[in-house]
Amino acid sequence: MALLLVVLAANLGIAARLYISGTFGQAFFVVTRLWLLGFPLGWFLFIDQGRITWRLPSRRDFTSGLMLGVLMAGVISIAYLSIGKHWLDASIIRAAAETVRLAEPWAYIAFGLYFTFINALIEEYVWRWFVYQKCAVLLDGKLAVYVAALCFTLHHIIALAGYTSNTLVTVIGSTGVFIAGATWSWCFLRYQSLWACYLSHALADLAIALIGWDLLFRS
Repeated sequence: MALLLVVLAANLGIAARLYISGTFGQAFFVVTRLWLLGFPLGWFLFIDQGRITWRLPSRRDFTSGLMLGVLMAGVISIAYLSIGKHWLDASIIRAAAETVRLAEPWAYIAFGLYFTFINALIEEYVWRWFVYQKCAVLLDGKLAVYVAALCFTLHHIIALAGYTSNTLVTVIGSTGVFIAGATWSWCFLRYQSLWACYLSHALADLAIALIGWDLLFRS
């Protein structure tokens, strides 16, 4: 039930933002974002009767996250410069950005900062801390890594299809998201900490945000 309620909210929210015009689509998207923020914590505290713990990142967390993040950002950047830049239609991406009010530089910079530092943290909280751990209750730890990665990938498929309108880019991008999701779930399984996952995720998202800037304002 917990997995279903999270995965459905993520997918329906991004679909509403991209495919339902007007205030309702945007409002529904915001409601689902708030749900994704509050539901996992509420379930953990009141259903699982869990206790929140906190610790600073260790040197191993920082080193692992930095190395993995630099590797991911490098792969993303090379894939874009060598292949993606020729496959992506900047005009389609600009049109999609205008739909969600990100076509102005100041708006995109604000979004890029949120996307890199805040959204990466939220996604790790939702998809690794909550969804992966719920998958691990039902499945063997290694199998849970891949099921959690699949759950993480589904709403990215909708987003990639909506923003690029390119089937090949959507397939390749979704494959990359799945691999990244499985890697971060494996990191959480290994280190039992979100710090390495978050740092590497933020660096990967920074590379994606810079690619978006290039497509919107330099192409």
